[in-house]
Amino acid sequence: MDFLRPATLREALELKAERTDAVPIAGGTDVMVELNFDHRRPAALLDLTGIGELAEWSTSDGQVRLGAGVPYVRVIAELGEALPALAMASRTVGSPQIRNRGTVGGNLGAASPAGDTHPVLLALGGEVEVASVRGSRRIPADEFYLGVKRNALEPDELITAVHLPASAGPQQFAKVGTRNAMVIAVCSFALALRPERAEIGAAVGSAAPTPRRAREAEEYLAAEAPWDTRAPIADSVKRRFGDLVAQAASPIDDVRGSAAYRKHALAVMARRTLTWAWNEYQGVERSCA
Repeated sequence: MDFLRPATLREALELKAERTDAVPIAGGTDVMVELNFDHRRPAALLDLTGIGELAEWSTSDGQVRLGAGVPYVRVIAELGEALPALAMASRTVGSPQIRNRGTVGGNLGAASPAGDTHPVLLALGGEVEVASVRGSRRIPADEFYLGVKRNALEPDELITAVHLPASAGPQQFAKVGTRNAMVIAVCSFALALRPERAEIGAAVGSAAPTPRRAREAEEYLAAEAPWDTRAPIADSVKRRFGDLVAQAASPIDDVRGSAAYRKHALAVMARRTLTWAWNEYQGVERSCA
């Protein structure tokens, strides 16, 4: 196995163009597990840890550009105000050691249906920035996931950043697991309120072959929410919203949970996160998952 270690993004893109079989590695929290269990034996590894520009983030015109190499621990420490749901999701990832190494870019590259940050990217309407020697492009998050551990990257492309709107409204993330830490999600849910446009973003994780938007739930709640008065949302609306979120999923039975349990849990998480987010919109003290 060859080990390629570029010093710049340009060099990395050139190496990836020459060696499309090279597997990118940054935090290594997914790739190294696969290597250790002999689930993957690539011809080459492309080490991206020395590329400083991938580990930077910036804001411009109400948008956050999050470099693919920014670890979860920095998302938690530095972006809790701008991207609260992403910070919440990052807190649930693995252990402190994994959060110090793992990255949103790596989560995207793995494209696991259970990836904790995926529902947030979908709920916020994020875009994935990818690049090759041919240039760069942005892929809407809801077009990035093609199947179980399959994404929309071309063989010569690398993930360079994620573009997300800076928080303009309450956001929430919730996750069900068999314990509080070091656990793969049984299912997860992200919610974003966009009051200035009377819009909702809602997405499920670990409950379908890919992370998935709950579009009917989004449309229903956007129409039913009392945006102007900020009155409490009726329990009947919350229940219907939860039901529509559950209907958006197509889960399976596996060792972590049954399909029926996942749908039930998603409905409960949808109602709870909506309550927390709407309380924040009303000016009640903020609460989180």
